[in-house]
Amino acid sequence: MENRKPEISVITVTLNSAETLADTMRSVLSQTYLPAEYIVIDGCSSDGTIGLVEEYRDKFEDKGIRLILVSEPDNGIYDAMNKGAAISSGDVVGIINSDDYYEDCALETVADAYEREGFGLFYADVRMIQPSGRSFIKHARNRSYATSRDWNHPTTFIARSLYDKYKYRTDSIHDDYDLILRLKRDKVKTVIRNKVLANFRMRGVSHRRSLGAAASSVRDKYRIYRRCGYSRFYLFECVLVEAGKLLIG
Repeated sequence: MENRKPEISVITVTLNSAETLADTMRSVLSQTYLPAEYIVIDGCSSDGTIGLVEEYRDKFEDKGIRLILVSEPDNGIYDAMNKGAAISSGDVVGIINSDDYYEDCALETVADAYEREGFGLFYADVRMIQPSGRSFIKHARNRSYATSRDWNHPTTFIARSLYDKYKYRTDSIHDDYDLILRLKRDKVKTVIRNKVLANFRMRGVSHRRSLGAAASSVRDKYRIYRRCGYSRFYLFECVLVEAGKLLIG
């Protein structure tokens, strides 16, 4: 990695997210270190999402940020993320979903880490916001033991060059973590910061609370661990994570 500030591409994948997407876009616009481009990959929304993005076009252009909007059918969220990564041009790529939003210092923190240390994978602390409005901080860690409890998707940034080799699979809702496990397995240089860089609204498919949903997640995540070459003992990790989600609510 070169010791220089990187150009950063930010991607948002969306489908009928007009209710929350404005928060996401405003958080990109308010960064103290601006991205080179903002890419919105939309799955043919019917709720005004496209019009909302276009309303913000001038705001992005006024700040020198390229706004790229693609609206077409896709094969789910991770297929859409692959599309965004494929057309990105930055040194580093971050993905912030349309329910979530950055802290103002997020990209500056990432750029500083890239300049000082270089990385293939970066992530940081995230604020988890429950439907009730209560929140807590989920801290980032980097250790040899692989657990999603240490990793936070909204704060994740990956060197653009890695997307030429690593793509998101499109098998389950946990395929973002599958990519992280493959990066860790292959010993990609990882840098973390224990600083809140994003806010995650706890709703949607990945936060459905039922025994059936928990059992399905255990099966999917255990299959991912095994496919990535991790020990059978990670079954206990899968059970522990889903039990914790049931308790937190």
